[in-house]
Amino acid sequence: MMGFSEEHLALRDAVRSMVEKEVRPIASKIDESDEIPSSLIELFGDMGLVQIGLPEQYGGAGGDFTAVCLVREEIARVSQACSLIAGRNWFSMIQVLMNFGTEEQRQRFLPQLAKGRALSAGAITEQEAGSDPASMRTKAVLDGDSYVLNGQKAWVSWGPISRFITIFAKTGDTDRRGVDNISCFIVDRETPGLTFGRQEKKLGVHGVPSAAMFLDNVRVPVENRIGEEGRGFIAAMRILDLNRPTVGAMAVGLAQGAVDEAVAFAKARRQFGKAVAEFQGIQFMLADMQMQTEAARLLVYDCARQIDAGNFTGMAARSAMAKAFPTDTAMRVTTDAVQILGSAGCSAEYPVERMFRDAKINQIWEGTNQIQRIVIAREMLKEQ
Repeated sequence: MMGFSEEHLALRDAVRSMVEKEVRPIASKIDESDEIPSSLIELFGDMGLVQIGLPEQYGGAGGDFTAVCLVREEIARVSQACSLIAGRNWFSMIQVLMNFGTEEQRQRFLPQLAKGRALSAGAITEQEAGSDPASMRTKAVLDGDSYVLNGQKAWVSWGPISRFITIFAKTGDTDRRGVDNISCFIVDRETPGLTFGRQEKKLGVHGVPSAAMFLDNVRVPVENRIGEEGRGFIAAMRILDLNRPTVGAMAVGLAQGAVDEAVAFAKARRQFGKAVAEFQGIQFMLADMQMQTEAARLLVYDCARQIDAGNFTGMAARSAMAKAFPTDTAMRVTTDAVQILGSAGCSAEYPVERMFRDAKINQIWEGTNQIQRIVIAREMLKEQ
C-alpha cells in the first residue's frame, strides 16, 4: 500500500480503531457544541498523537512525516476538527525548534511537549497581513535582555487553550515593510499582557478554538527568540511548507469519509423500485469521487516520502500541489456527496453536511489555493 512500512500500517490501524471507538460516537456532538472534550485531547496525548514527530532523544516517540499525514487522514475521515489535534505541537513548535532552535532551547521546551499535555499554537496572520506577511504590524522591540511585543494577531487556532505560542513579529526597523525584519519567538500563554478575544464562530471545524490575540507590552526573554533576528520569515515558510501536505492529508481523509457515506446511502436509498446506487448517473459520480480522492492521496504521500528522504529541492511547489489539489478535491467530493444524499445531505443528521462545511476552510488556511498556484507557477517559470 503506497510503500507504507509495517510501522506505518500498525499506526494507521491503531488510530482507526481509536477513532471508531472514541471519535465517531461524538463527532456530531463536537460540531453542535463547538467544543472538543479535554479528555479526548488527553487521550491523543497519551497515544503520542499530539506530539507525533518529537524525537526520542527529547522524550518523544518519534514518527516521520508520512506518519503525521497518515494519522491526520485517518482521523479526518470521521472528524476534521479532531484531526487537527494530531501533530498540533509538531507544526507549532517541534519542527521550528528542530530546524532553527538551539540545543538549549530544544532541551528547555521539547521535554515539556513530550508529556502530551501541553498544546502549542502559531501566530502569523493579522487582519491586514494574511497572504502578505510583509504588511505585518506586530512589533518586538529589544529592551535589555528581553523583547517587548505589541500588536494583534488574527485567527490564532488553539491559542486560547495552548501553553506556548510561536509568535512572528517585526524587529529592528519595525516600521519598514518587508520580510527580512521578521523574527520568531516562543511565548508562554501566561505571560502578562498576552490575552485573547472571543472565540470565532466559524462555518466549519467546530470545536477548534480560534481567536484574535492581543499583545500589550508582552516581555519575552531574548533566549526565547528562535534563530537570528530578522530571519523568522524563513522559519515561517518552513512551517508552511511542511504543514501544507498535512492539510492535504486531512482533505484526503475528509473526501474519503464523504465517499464512504455517499456509497452507503446510495446502496440503502431506494427510488423507482431500486437502490439509487444502481443508477448509472450516480455510479459515475461515485467513480469520479473515488478517482479524485485516490489521485489526491497519491500526491500527498509522494510529497511525504520526498520530505522523509530529505529531498527539499522544489519543496515549496511540491508542498503547494500537495495542499491545493487535495483540498480542491475535498470541496468537489463533499459537494457531490451532498448532492447524492439529496435533502438528507443538507441535514445535520448526516455527516456529509458537516464534511461539506469543514472542507471549505482547507482551501483558505495555510495559504489560499490561489497563493499555492502562484508558488507552483513561480517554480515552473524560474530560471534554471
